[in-house]
Amino acid sequence: MSSIRLQIYTRDRIGMALDILRILYRYDVNLKALEVSPGLVCIKIDSSLRIPLSDLITQLQAEEDVLEVKKVELLPHERRERHIKAVLDAAGEGIIAVDDKGIITTFNPAAEKILKIKAKDAMGKNIADLISPDIPMLKTIVTGESYDNEEMIINTEKLKSHYITSGRPILDEEGKPIGAVASLKDIETVMELIHDFTQTPMITFDEILGKSEAITKAKELAMMVAKSDSTVLIRGESGTGKELFARSIHMASPRRDKPFVAVNCAALPDALLESELFGYEEGAFTGAKKGGKQGLFKYADKGTLFLDEIGELSTHLQVKLLRVLQENKIRQVGANEEIPVDVRIIAATNRNLEELMKNGQFRDDLYYRLNVIPLVIPPLRERKEDIPILVHAFIKKISYKMGKKVEGISDEAMELLIKYEWPGNIRELSNVIERAINLCDNRIEPQHLLFRHDDLKSNAVINSKSQRTLKDIVAETEKIAIVEALKQHKSIRKAAKALGVTHATVINKIKQYNINHEEL
Repeated sequence: MSSIRLQIYTRDRIGMALDILRILYRYDVNLKALEVSPGLVCIKIDSSLRIPLSDLITQLQAEEDVLEVKKVELLPHERRERHIKAVLDAAGEGIIAVDDKGIITTFNPAAEKILKIKAKDAMGKNIADLISPDIPMLKTIVTGESYDNEEMIINTEKLKSHYITSGRPILDEEGKPIGAVASLKDIETVMELIHDFTQTPMITFDEILGKSEAITKAKELAMMVAKSDSTVLIRGESGTGKELFARSIHMASPRRDKPFVAVNCAALPDALLESELFGYEEGAFTGAKKGGKQGLFKYADKGTLFLDEIGELSTHLQVKLLRVLQENKIRQVGANEEIPVDVRIIAATNRNLEELMKNGQFRDDLYYRLNVIPLVIPPLRERKEDIPILVHAFIKKISYKMGKKVEGISDEAMELLIKYEWPGNIRELSNVIERAINLCDNRIEPQHLLFRHDDLKSNAVINSKSQRTLKDIVAETEKIAIVEALKQHKSIRKAAKALGVTHATVINKIKQYNINHEEL
């Protein structure tokens, strides 16, 4: 049945609303809604009236202290409700509100999309039955406490959803909770937002410099495999540019608009690496972050995960990685549920994995899972015709960064660079050029090229006549011991074991003494 809405402007006095109600009662008007504020009485009535509407308005206007009667399309509270509904419908986040019994009173379209439940099937239902009895907003209607950015993984027969939620209590005048409202963000939307704000400039194949046959073949193969989702295993010595190739493959793939996540498997202790890769639930271990932590596998969902120095991965984590490659699912530390992920793996190593397999240090089944597409990056000594191209590019880039004008490099200096064997490959070349730019005036000459540790010592403070302190002597001895251990063992973990200290201690000393262990 259609309705008529009237706004009645009055003088503000006691009993004004009652006098208007008496008129409606006198003419058997069916009142559907009444809204009263100082100087204004709004009514919603059935359109089927015993008397013409104009006569009813005349009767109302004749009442003492009634100033004006006007027909309107919506009452103020209806206008507010429609405004709120438009806001809720337009919101990108899911919005759910419940009363003090947990009965759903609001369920917007975004919540429908995230939970895959229609609002008509949700309204009036108990949220514990519809979603889960463990959701945090049920605690909020009891305690009145707010919560922020809690991760929810719902995996039941009726519902499968993964989202981040924040909630606030609805309080009465005395501050007691009478309900709660929660916002929901789909996990994929959250990951895309994080990626948009944190992504670094990506590398393309155009930035891999060189025209030699060796590097050209490597680039051609990498370009071909970029279009697929197959796992790539990049082999090459330290400093050859394995991560450069990994980033270029990602940028040439259909996943280019999703995250590229790089992690060095040798840089973190085993337990920390596991929690970083797979994430953990709240309370999974002492010191675990409240609300748990999203792992790098989940952050890289729909994108690419680059596992550098894969040969350093412990056998325990090798098993977990193998399961991800087989099942496309991860299990967070301390969790019972498995989370599906869609991640392309690119692994890299400078170790002889075949030798590690023979020694039982690397699993055969993981090796064959990773080695779907092997990509070998040639060392710099096998592509020396590319050295002039790289040198000029480094001079231009580094001198600009340092704000120093360098005209170029002499033929004699270039000849020295071409003759050198480059055990540290392109990374070492870049470092040598940076040192030379620091030492030269406006042109790099042979005397500005310092290749080895002995070169640096002969050019350093060692010529100073000042008395060295015990602290200086201990620091120098410590640095030499760490450098020699890293040269011999080619692994931070093994070097730490040989020196009788922890993995973290060696990492801290590497940073303290500015040791570039990848060049050793």
